[in-house]
Amino acid sequence: MSRGLNKVMIIGHLGRDPELRYTPSGRPVTTFNVATSRSWNTVDGERHSETEWFNIVTWGNLAEICKQHLTKSQQVYIEGRLQTRKWEDKEGNKHSSIEVVASEMMMLGERKENSNSNQHLNTTFTADNASSEEDEFPF
Repeated sequence: MSRGLNKVMIIGHLGRDPELRYTPSGRPVTTFNVATSRSWNTVDGERHSETEWFNIVTWGNLAEICKQHLTKSQQVYIEGRLQTRKWEDKEGNKHSSIEVVASEMMMLGERKENSNSNQHLNTTFTADNASSEEDEFPF
């Protein structure tokens, strides 16, 4: 029997503060986005850069930790899996979104003075019940 692999690792900067919501059953879920950039030179020596944005979703204890400790423009390491979410709006239009469901998060970058979150820099936080499926989505 063959097995598949769905694993994503991203290092980038938050584009906005995380938003924490709760499912109808009370399970916490946090969403935010992370930008990664790459630069290269063309054959002619011209410098180019490109930024890619990733939508991140965290669940449970990890969702609460992200809301408490992450802020816009902070550098972060995210590890998780890709997931395609599909929905239909009120007008019947179909939409889909690809997002990273995070199982691990590590805050990176410089330590900020007078911040309680300093103790957590370069500490990896792991999702509780990372293998369980999310049965509800509040938005």
